[in-house]
Amino acid sequence: MSEEARQRQVVVRRADRPGDLGWVVMAHGELYAEQFGFSTAFEALVAKVVGDYAAKHSPVTEAAWIAEVDGERAGCVFLVAADRPGVAKLRVLLVAPAARGLGLGTRLVEGALAFAREVGYRSVTLWTTDNLVSARRIYERFGFTLAAEEPCRDFGPDLTGQTWDLDLG
Repeated sequence: MSEEARQRQVVVRRADRPGDLGWVVMAHGELYAEQFGFSTAFEALVAKVVGDYAAKHSPVTEAAWIAEVDGERAGCVFLVAADRPGVAKLRVLLVAPAARGLGLGTRLVEGALAFAREVGYRSVTLWTTDNLVSARRIYERFGFTLAAEEPCRDFGPDLTGQTWDLDLG
C-alpha cells in the first residue's frame, strides 16, 4: 500500500446507500465524456445496467460495491449474473481520477471476484473498450484473457470492443 493510501481513509462497501446508484451513472457519464469523448449513449448504457440491477438483482448472487476515499465516493463495480448458468458479468468498473493510484480498482475487482467464487460462479466475463488501458491491466493481473474483439462506434469515438473471460475453477 502506498504512503498516500495509508494517509487517506479508503473503504470499499456495498452500494446500498441512497445516491450510490445515481452516482455510478453520473460519474460514468461525466468522466467518460471528459476523458474519452464518449457521448450520452454510454451514460444511457450505464443507466440501463444500473437500472436493471436496481429493479431485479438477486442479493444472493449479485452485488455492487462503492469505494470511498475520505468519505467521498471514488469508485464502483458490479457483479451480475450473465445469461448462461454459472457465469457472472463484471460491470461498470470505475475509479475517479483523484483516487487513482490508491489501488481501488484492484480492490474492487478482487472483492467482486471473491464474491463470485463464494456464491458459486464458475466463470466471469466482462466487456470493455480497448482505450481503457488501466482497467485492462487489472483484468490481466487477475487472469482474465481476451476472448473476442470487434469495432465499436456506439459511444462516439471509434473503438474496439473487447470481451474478456476468467475461469474461476
